This record gives sequence, structure tokens and C-alpha cells, in this order.
Amino acid sequence: MNITIRLGTENDIDELEQLYNNLNDHLAATTNYPGWKKGIYPARKDAEAGISEGCLYVSVSSNKIIGSIILRHKPEPAYLPVKWMKDLSYDQVLVIYTLVVHPDYLGKGIGCELLNFASRLGEQSTNKSLRLDVYENNLPAICLYEKCGFQYIDTVDLGLAEYNLHWFKLYEKLL
Repeated sequence: MNITIRLGTENDIDELEQLYNNLNDHLAATTNYPGWKKGIYPARKDAEAGISEGCLYVSVSSNKIIGSIILRHKPEPAYLPVKWMKDLSYDQVLVIYTLVVHPDYLGKGIGCELLNFASRLGEQSTNKSLRLDVYENNLPAICLYEKCGFQYIDTVDLGLAEYNLHWFKLYEKLL
């Protein structure tokens, strides 16, 4: 499969919203490992914010968006007191948000491709680390992150108890 990863544009927002909806429908019909909810997360507003900030990337195959990732220098507040592998300022860290893969492409290496892209992008700049959080019961994502070289750091509360999401594992990959 020929895959291209590029910066997302405003023209991608409708297709990204559909990707998020398709994935959330799939999760609702199977096992919702990440605990995501249609219309709440991920949703159109997340794509709009990522594109307006210039930090949303799309994975494209045959002119169709099959995956996406947001790479920001902004941590969640719960990250700040954590002892990471290296003490770095967040202008040297890319935080991974909203890693999604279209349900038709799950298990085909798209998530790994997006994470490898994030590593390459980080290495080409002054970034020293990739960081992310993952819901503690999201076993497929945890396996993916560990397979791609991320190390477990700590478990924190991100303040999402209203969605019945209490604990998130933090992972880091040094570049």
C-alpha cells in the first residue's frame, strides 16, 4: 500500500470529521478501548484546531485520508509534575494527540507509520522527545506504542472522570 503523510489543510476537515465518526461508530459497535465518544472526541473541532495550529498530519492512500495525528508542543497539565526520562522544556517535546486510523485500515501498520513519521519529524528539528497519554484499558494502543519504542513513565488522572476515563498511562520516546 502506498502511503503519503502530509500536513493537513482546511480542505481536509470534512473528511477528517467523517474519519472520526467512522472510527467512533466502529468502536461503539466493537470494543471501545480508548473510551472515545462520537461528537465529543475526536470530533470536528479537534481537526479544526490541529489544522489552524499547523500541527495536524494526515496519512493518505489512493487520495483517501486513512489516518491522522496531531503533534503539539503543549502538554496536558497532568504531565507537568511527572518525572520524565529527561527534564526538557516543551519546546523540545512533541506531544502526540488524536492518533486515529480508519477502521478499514486497522492492523495494517498505519499507526506505526504515523508514529515513525512523528519520530522523523522530531529528529529533523530541535525536539528531543515524543510524549503521549493513553487510556489505561486501551491495550491495542499500548501494544502499538511499546512496539514503536515508547517507554512507560507513569499513570495520571487527566480529569476525564465524567466520561468514566479515570487513569491514563504516560509514555515517552527519546529522539
